[in-house]
Amino acid sequence: MNNYLRLLKVFTLVLILIASYAPLKAQDGKKDLYELRVYHIDNLKQIEVVENYLEKAFIPAAHRAGVKHVGVFKPLASEPDAGKKIYVFLPFTNSKDYFRFQRKLKTDARHQEDGKAYIQAAFDNPSFNRIETSLMQAFETRSRMALPKLSSPKSERVYELRSYESATERLYHQKVKMFNEGEIDIFDEMNFNGVFYGEPLAGANMPNLVYMTAFENMEDRDAHWAAFSDYPAWLALKANSEYDNTVSKNDKRLLRPTSYSDF
Repeated sequence: MNNYLRLLKVFTLVLILIASYAPLKAQDGKKDLYELRVYHIDNLKQIEVVENYLEKAFIPAAHRAGVKHVGVFKPLASEPDAGKKIYVFLPFTNSKDYFRFQRKLKTDARHQEDGKAYIQAAFDNPSFNRIETSLMQAFETRSRMALPKLSSPKSERVYELRSYESATERLYHQKVKMFNEGEIDIFDEMNFNGVFYGEPLAGANMPNLVYMTAFENMEDRDAHWAAFSDYPAWLALKANSEYDNTVSKNDKRLLRPTSYSDF
């Protein structure tokens, strides 16, 4: 828990510094603020402890604190990090709600009791290996997350988490512009079920943008991307030389929601 508190202090400082140099619209509620938390896991016992904590303690506490939609995902068996990571997505309507949630979590007696096995884990028998966290501000044209419109069972759904890295900050801003001026609209037209589009404020692999799409199953996912590659609006958009070389690395993760995930 001490490590988590130290991490929280670091992120508080980061947001203060960011706010002092540039407008942070998540401060005043004009945009969502997203936290993407990744638990790095060493063994099956840790998976059991973390999942039990998330299902029985963390998500109920988040709901009590006003966070309505918490997504919990695990890599598909075909992914290289299968069995090694658990992804948790938390949307906040503004940065104040984010910090308010951290305080509520620490003072929620029920959370402390229900999550005791995880929270009070011994130093030589930890609940996880590491926690990787990024904070993101929603895109200008997609200021709020959207629940995907899916009808398939959770056990079949595929969520795709993508990170587009850029070689320079200038090229990164051009790629964000490309999304705001057409790429997101194309995803909407093609029913990609965009859950969120985020600009990282703090995290690994910056400068990069991160977004998540959702599909009924793997066949549906593959069909969507096959159609996307030849979609006229996309061909016209990418032909614009203004957006040349804006992505130096495309990192994608195929995930499946847990049975207790909110979506």
